[in-house]
Amino acid sequence: MVAGADEAGRGCLAGPLVAAAVLFDYERLTTRELRALATLNDSKQHKAEAREELYPLVLSSASRVTVVSRCVQGIDARGLHKTNLAALRDAIRGVTRGVPGEVMCLLDGFAVPEFERPQRPVVGGDATSAAIAAASIVAKVTRDRYMHHADELHPGWSFAEHVGYSTPVHREAIGRQGVSPLHRMSFQSTAYEQLAL
Repeated sequence: MVAGADEAGRGCLAGPLVAAAVLFDYERLTTRELRALATLNDSKQHKAEAREELYPLVLSSASRVTVVSRCVQGIDARGLHKTNLAALRDAIRGVTRGVPGEVMCLLDGFAVPEFERPQRPVVGGDATSAAIAAASIVAKVTRDRYMHHADELHPGWSFAEHVGYSTPVHREAIGRQGVSPLHRMSFQSTAYEQLAL
C-alpha cells in the first residue's frame, strides 16, 4: 500500500490551495490499470487535456482518494506554508485513516507535522512516484475546474485562462479592475504594487 500526496495552487495569486492524496494497493492493480497509469507524471508536465484523461483513470484505479481545499481567507490568515502543510497532512491522513498494516506515505517535497504514520518527503516526487503524480493530477484538475467556474462568477480577471497564476494577462487585469474576493492579499507581488499608485 502506497499513499502519495501533493498540492496545486501554492504559487498562485488567486484561488484556493488544493491538496490531494491517493492510496494505491499495487498488488490489486490489474495489468490494464497499470498500463493506463504508465503515463503519470507531474501534472505540470501534462497538457490540460491529458490531465483530464488521467483524472478518471486515477479515481477508478486508486483504493482511496482524498481532496482538501483551503480558501483564500485561510491562506491570508495563517500563511501559505502552514496552510500547505496542514492541507497535505489532512489529505494523507484522509486516505490512510483506518487502513490496517503498513502504508508507505510519500509527500512531494515536505514532511508534515503531527502525522501518525511513517512518511517520506520526496523532492521532485511528482516526477518519480506514481502515487504522488496521481495526487498531483487530482489536485490540479480539481483546482483548475474550480477556477474555470470562478471565471464565470468573477468575470474580467480571465481566471479560466491563467487559473490564478501571476501571468501578464492576470497582472494587467488586476491593474485594470483591482482585486477580486479570490485574490490572496498576503502575497508580496508586483501585481499588487500597481494598486497603490
